[in-house]
Amino acid sequence: MSAEDLAAIVPAEMGRADRVARRRNARTALAFMVPALVLVLGFLLMPVVMNVWFSFTKWKRFQGFNEWAGIDNYEKLVGSVNFAAAFQNTVIWVVASLILPVVLGLSLALLLRNMRFEETAKTIFFLPRILAPTAVGVIWYYVYAPDGILNNTLSLFGLPDDVGWLYQDNTITYAIIVTFVWQMVGLPMVLLLLGLAALPKDPIEAAKMDGATPFQVFTNITLPLLSPTILIVVILSVLAGFTAFDHIWVMGTSFPGKKSLSLTVYMYYEGFSNNAWGFASAIAVVLGLIVLAITWVQAIVQDRVDRMLK
Repeated sequence: MSAEDLAAIVPAEMGRADRVARRRNARTALAFMVPALVLVLGFLLMPVVMNVWFSFTKWKRFQGFNEWAGIDNYEKLVGSVNFAAAFQNTVIWVVASLILPVVLGLSLALLLRNMRFEETAKTIFFLPRILAPTAVGVIWYYVYAPDGILNNTLSLFGLPDDVGWLYQDNTITYAIIVTFVWQMVGLPMVLLLLGLAALPKDPIEAAKMDGATPFQVFTNITLPLLSPTILIVVILSVLAGFTAFDHIWVMGTSFPGKKSLSLTVYMYYEGFSNNAWGFASAIAVVLGLIVLAITWVQAIVQDRVDRMLK
């Protein structure tokens, strides 16, 4: 065999061996991926597809498929007064869960950073986060009771002590939001403390040496460098606001009063109480589309923030 023939055969054999190795690696990777793919398809994608299909039917629990409804559920949803109230309350929840946990969490992080009893303080503020939301709702239900701790405390200062915090339309939503923030603020605080600890010290020290005030250091250096962590906290807070359920269901004593209604509670009520699963599925689809749209906007913002920091 000539050297020319050998030079032609060797690359071909190497290419064939490389293709065989790639196929073997692909089969091995697929074998490891199969359990995860089954879980994703069975517990994530399939329920989503089924829910979208149910939203176009008049499907009822224990009765199955009744008849095709087309877009009737969505038309009913648009004209529903309860949906308008639930959407308005959900917006309030999202705005409150976006602003309050982020602002309070950042304030606590700055206050507790390098504090003498930092670890103890972090534990105290984070402790409510590990409690079950339903248990927290029950506890705060009695705090807000007409003869509860809050009204009794107000009476000590000569303030009105007969406020029905969970029975009045103008106070119930905001009272539940306070409970929600009280339980959730620990996570943003811890994440922002970790973000503050990871900041480079050289720019901050250089700014201090140049005579920058603490406020200037915070606004011009600390805050921009902390923006990726803040964005993560914002995303988590917005998702928590959209999916808030336990506190509202446990504490919303006036339900189905419109002032305590959110999209998640409205969806649950229509499905499990009114047996209108098709209509509840339509609410879930609308809620999912809203969350996807906001997540898409947040992804764009995060990409731009990353580019600015590079």
